[in-house]
Order: sequence, then C-alpha cells, then structure tokens
Amino acid sequence: MVITGAGGGVMSSAQEGAGAERSFGLNIRLPFEQEANPWIADDPKLVSFKYFFTRKLFLVREAHAMAFLPGGFGTADEAFEALTLIQTGKSPVLPLVMLDEPGGTYWKTFDEFIRREMVGRDTVSPNDPDLYRVTDDVEQAAAVVEGFYRLYHSQRYVRDALVLRIRRPISTAALADLNARFADILSAPAEQAKGPIPGEGDELPDLPRLVLPFNRSGFSRLRTLLDFVNAS
Repeated sequence: MVITGAGGGVMSSAQEGAGAERSFGLNIRLPFEQEANPWIADDPKLVSFKYFFTRKLFLVREAHAMAFLPGGFGTADEAFEALTLIQTGKSPVLPLVMLDEPGGTYWKTFDEFIRREMVGRDTVSPNDPDLYRVTDDVEQAAAVVEGFYRLYHSQRYVRDALVLRIRRPISTAALADLNARFADILSAPAEQAKGPIPGEGDELPDLPRLVLPFNRSGFSRLRTLLDFVNAS
C-alpha cells in the first residue's frame, strides 16, 4: 500500500503504478497549485486536509517507510518533520530514503548541508545522518526498505524496555556483539525472549523478542542497531 500527498508528478506516478486499490491520497486544500491527481481523485481513500500539520501527522503515523524525492518547501518540511519525530523518539524508527534522479545532487547537497552546518555546529549528533539514506538508484532505495524488515518486524515499549519483535532469534555470538557495540545506548545487556514479555499481552505471539534497556535518546544509534540485527 502506498500513501502519497495525492498531487501530480512523482505522487501521481506512484499511485498510477500501485493502482487505486493499493493507494491512499492525503491531499492539502490550497487556493492555488495542488489538485488531486486523476489516479486517486474520485477514490474514497482520498482524504483532504485543511492544515499541513494534520496531514503530516497522518503521513508519518501510518508509514512503515518513507521515500522523499526532490521538491520544494513542502518536501523539505515533510523530510525534516519525519527526521525530527524519529530523532526525538516521537515516532518509531523507520527507513527514510532520500531518492534522487540518476546523477542528481538534490539530496547529496542536503546531506552535505546537514553534515557541514548542523553536525559541524553541534546542533545535531554526528550520528544523526544515519537516520536516513541517500541514493539515486531505485533498486537500492527498495533494498534499503526491504533490508530494514529482513529480520526486524516491529517494536513497542514495555515499562523501561524497548521490545523488538523479530522474525527469528539472533545467535548468542551476535547478541554478545550487539551488547558490546551498542553499550553506549543500553543501560544493561540486551536479552532475548521466545515470545511476548509480561506487559505485551498476546501481541504477535509467534515472534521472538529482543529486549533492549534502551536509553531513549540515541535514536540514530538505534537505527544502526537495527541494521546490525537485520544483518545477523
């Protein structure tokens, strides 16, 4: 299922490719510029918003991955909104892909700005650029999203622990390596469980758990931890 802003250009192309039955459109009512694209215009899954902030909430809340393509102020607004929510733990860590045209420089320049000006001025952590991936290759962009869910399934907090639902347990050696590599964001060693831990109820009973005493601040490091888990 794809969710787009329901406009023209790449948004229209995404919905044409997915088909209306696999599309949601979140349109914004403006006195000029945007109208809903013809692939979603008459569909009941088209939702129109008066305010940008409520539209962004729905875009981020319902997404399992986000792809950003070159655009204007609205694109930058949505990209920074997603980054801010994930960086501060207000939204779960998701794969964020900044996808450019082949040979394009839009997102490469964006990445250079963040590293030079934000990291350089200590206004974001040196690890924060790890929250997103920059590419000009569609296949690589798809691989980032698919790789993120290779072993990882979902997450939730249970009291002071971040519980990762995973498709199979990782090895004892990989768990020891994880605890050594990511000790900076763990208050105690991570452990595994065969299924839901007390406090989860009966959610996803067939999936094993990786229980992290996570410090709830190093979310860019958590993104790297998830890459480690998926590669295990």
